[in-house]
Amino acid sequence: MTGKVPPEALTELLAATGATDPAVSTGPAHGEDAAAIDLGDRTLVVATDPLSLATDAVGRLAVHVACNDVAASGADPRWLTNTVLVPDADPDRLSAIAADVDAAATDLGAAVVGGHTETVPALERPILSMTALGTTHRFLSTGGATPGDRLLLTKGAGIEATAILATDFREACAAGGVDEATLESAVGFLADVSVVPDAAAIRDVATAAHDPTEGGVAGALVELATASAAVVDVDRDRVPVRPETRACCDALGIDPLRAFGSGALLAAVPPERVDGALDALTTAGIAAAEIGSVREPGTGSGGDPAGTLRLDGEAIREPPRDELYRLWE
Repeated sequence: MTGKVPPEALTELLAATGATDPAVSTGPAHGEDAAAIDLGDRTLVVATDPLSLATDAVGRLAVHVACNDVAASGADPRWLTNTVLVPDADPDRLSAIAADVDAAATDLGAAVVGGHTETVPALERPILSMTALGTTHRFLSTGGATPGDRLLLTKGAGIEATAILATDFREACAAGGVDEATLESAVGFLADVSVVPDAAAIRDVATAAHDPTEGGVAGALVELATASAAVVDVDRDRVPVRPETRACCDALGIDPLRAFGSGALLAAVPPERVDGALDALTTAGIAAAEIGSVREPGTGSGGDPAGTLRLDGEAIREPPRDELYRLWE
């Protein structure tokens, strides 16, 4: 089945980390998307992400997905390596991928410094695995949220999913009643998948941040709760969902909170810093909303264990499978 491996299998895999190194201050862990390596005067942030299912603008999405993890960790993405696996050596496809990668990297001021390209005839579509690197003086982990923090979400749920639906599944959306103007607007969401500006606006006040990707906002909330050994309470009605996202998701029976979420930044912020964080985002031209809060495990009527998301009262303790996967199966 397509998607992330189950938490138990992931835990076993993450236990095999090779030689220990005291310079690694944050290494492999459930919910953590980036590693932190102490360089003395600064911290090197490293993140790797694959992109395997989207076909349109795959290069651009791959750059942003990897760079978003670095940005959410408090660094400016600066260097990229790119592994490209393709079904065949079609020069037009390779040129399109290279152009996409170059354009997105240039927009972010990041340099592609290496990688690998190979043909794999068993593949049905290209797979890109992008590694992004950057440095910071304040590493921001997924696991830094503390009880009492408020949860902010920028832009909205399902930004990346909306762009994928409007491109790769355009005919199905149209058949489900989405009009042409809405689809054209949704395609434009490709320009909104970066959270580099979002993270830069609030990284100095946030206690934790996470980039929703596979499994969407709901998946990111479970991962933040797990990494922070906390419980998070969220009201669905407070999670922003753009009209284009709602239309495309409704047409195909997709929950926007459980669909690819690149383009949104999830951040935990102390209550006294919320207004300042929202003002900073507004000044940067980025919409955001307070969607919930963080609390101690074992508190509340349910006595929830660490790693629980309470979404409108429903207890969710494992990241949901992304709902777009069934469209490719």
